[in-house]
Amino acid sequence: MHGYRGGSYGLDEPRSLRDRAREYALLPLRIFLGVTFVYAGLDKLTDSAFLSASGSGSIDEMMNAVRDSAAIPGLVDLALKAPEGFGYAIAIGELLVGLGTLAGLWARVAALGGALISLSLWLTVSWQSTPYYYGNDLVYLMAWLPLLLAGAPYWSLDAMRGRRRPGRI
Repeated sequence: MHGYRGGSYGLDEPRSLRDRAREYALLPLRIFLGVTFVYAGLDKLTDSAFLSASGSGSIDEMMNAVRDSAAIPGLVDLALKAPEGFGYAIAIGELLVGLGTLAGLWARVAALGGALISLSLWLTVSWQSTPYYYGNDLVYLMAWLPLLLAGAPYWSLDAMRGRRRPGRI
């Protein structure tokens, strides 16, 4: 008998709305984070000012503005050594994390990437937000954690790959 994940329902046994809602509880979070990170990555990649080494609206300007208030100024100093490269790395990282999250491909790896990006931005860019809950990077970091733990067991390429593995029920 093929069981419902985490339960003992057979294929022909009806599941309650509550059981189905529990199965898909993380799907809205996955969609929100995926779309948001794809948008953030594309927004940065198409903003020539952001990807400039210096000037108004550049990654360099932003990093210099937050350097003294960052929790770990060394991270900002590292970014300032190659601001354009750092800008591209963040933008491409956000894009890949978002696409992986939406597709559910290597979902836990994507969630780890999203959590690390959010953590680095919280410790640098939004650290000075007072009170702390005004800084959205901390909220994004916490939002990635359930996806890191659970992965994407439904409506995902990971789930499709899992069903194709030999020996899987």
